[in-house]
Amino acid sequence: MTEQHKIGSGFGFRSTAEDVLAGIDLTGKLAIVTGGYSGIGLPTTEALLKAGAHVVVPARRPELAREAVDTEVDELDLSDLASVRAFADRFLASGRRIDLMINSAGIMRTPETRVGPGWESQFATNHLGHFALVNRLRPALAGDARVVSVSSAGHLFSDIRWDDLHFTREPYEPRLAYGQSKTANALFAVHLNALGVQAFSVHPGRIITPLQRHLDRQEMIDIGWIDEDGNSIDPTFKTPEQGAATQTWAATSPRLADRGGLYLEDCDVAELTDPTPDLVGVRAYAVDPESAARLWTLSAELTGVGA
Repeated sequence: MTEQHKIGSGFGFRSTAEDVLAGIDLTGKLAIVTGGYSGIGLPTTEALLKAGAHVVVPARRPELAREAVDTEVDELDLSDLASVRAFADRFLASGRRIDLMINSAGIMRTPETRVGPGWESQFATNHLGHFALVNRLRPALAGDARVVSVSSAGHLFSDIRWDDLHFTREPYEPRLAYGQSKTANALFAVHLNALGVQAFSVHPGRIITPLQRHLDRQEMIDIGWIDEDGNSIDPTFKTPEQGAATQTWAATSPRLADRGGLYLEDCDVAELTDPTPDLVGVRAYAVDPESAARLWTLSAELTGVGA
């Protein structure tokens, strides 16, 4: 937490994924980008390919992914641990090494849905699925590999609900469930880094993408996010290319060497913040090492990997 201070990266709010990769040659590098065919995952994949990387895109809908990206696609449903295991086994069998891993896939503020043994779907998909995936792929991670966990300013909505992770005691609240999952994404990076794998979590910014498909359209119009045609009209929103920048920067920037475990936003290190209506910075509970270790142990018990 003491390292959560801006470093003056030279990039910022309006930088794009291609901007942060200018002058960086990724020839010979292999990247995995979950959700790399939609939302901010698509421009992330495209920028990495342009910089010379080979990109593997695990996708819940591989047929759509193959239409969107000209790279290797495989099937993966993060809400299904059997699917996670099958993808990991196929990749490990190829004998390849992973240099960059960007966990960009996710769902947001969904109606109450149960997956697996009754898990709340946002926590299960956004956190537990990626937790299991990274742990199953750890034998393939190169010694200097980076793992990027895509969190969100949504983490400000909720700490981990230690006594009611899956909303079995209290009524389901989509916003709180999403917030908890994004806090989990940040804590995952903290402890993975403590275990020796360089990891970061990021807030990509506010972007209109398919991630908002479960939000009420009229509500987004009324609060000034979009116009009647669905176009973004809020100047504080980013384009998908700009939204992809921070996770791409986290995965590749030489400025971040040996700075793992940090939470990043706008292509820089985020500052610790108290509760604020501005949705900026990172709350202390999302980068707390003790909470990160506790969540890791709990996640390992739930998924059967990572112990």
